[in-house]
Amino acid sequence: SRFYVTPAFPAGAGPDFVNACVAVESDLSPAEMLALCHRIEADLGRVRKERWGQRVIDVDLLACGDRVLPDGETLRRWMALPLARQMKEAPGELILPHPRLHERGFVLVPLADVAPDWVHPVLGRSVAQMLAALAPEEIAAIRPI
Repeated sequence: SRFYVTPAFPAGAGPDFVNACVAVESDLSPAEMLALCHRIEADLGRVRKERWGQRVIDVDLLACGDRVLPDGETLRRWMALPLARQMKEAPGELILPHPRLHERGFVLVPLADVAPDWVHPVLGRSVAQMLAALAPEEIAAIRPI
């Protein structure tokens, strides 16, 4: 995707972020892909100190096709978690698709550049549809570089 300047999340977590998405084909399992993402982060200087704290890089695995991991019930439980608990709790296992990608303009805007027709396997909505459902002011705060 293009690179986008987006407000830090959560608000006040630091300076604006730069966000982008990439679609890849790989023989790696989702767990292996996540481990690779974490190695890339570490190689670029990321140190995990606090949930959603300031960081030099954040590489997320958003989805793997139409896989739902570990299962639909767990995914739905994390999708429904209130923000206050999201800020304190991290899942102990890989959850796919990312439980909040449908709520976040800073994810959906760049994702729409590379996969506008990808359909969320639980919500049944495409990236373009999820993006269209967000508040216009949230989208307006996201600027291409």
